[in-house]
This record gives sequence, structure tokens and C-alpha cells, in this order.
Amino acid sequence: MIDKRLLDELGERIGEAARGSPAQDLEKNLRALLAAFFDRYDVVLREDFEVQRKLLERAQTKLAALEARVATLEGR
Repeated sequence: MIDKRLLDELGERIGEAARGSPAQDLEKNLRALLAAFFDRYDVVLREDFEVQRKLLERAQTKLAALEARVATLEGR
């Protein structure tokens, strides 16, 4: 997983290089290129991954509770 700080730092370094060069839109083009690269390889931020993991855990807990409840009701 790619850390957001790593992307920000990379973007900042690219920005510094672009300000020192005659190509004004170099930073914008590189950002677009990196975004396309990460999208193509389904790279997600750790924060997004953790949010989805927590949602899945909560759903699994609710499912287990519902399965137990159904089993209890079927046993009656």
C-alpha cells in the first residue's frame, strides 16, 4: 500500500523540480501520469484500506449475530 505522505512528498519534490525548470506544466503532467499508474494497478491509500477493513469487520459481526438469531428461531 502507498502511504499518502509518500505521495505528498513525491509531489512536493516534483513541484520543486518543476519550479526550477522552464516547463511550467511538468508537475501537472507528472501528477496525472502517477495517478494513472496507481489507478491501473489498483493501489489504494492505507487510510482507505483501513476504513474498508473496519466496515467489513462490522458487517461480519452483524452477520454472525443474525445467523445465531436465525438458528435460535429455527430451533423453536
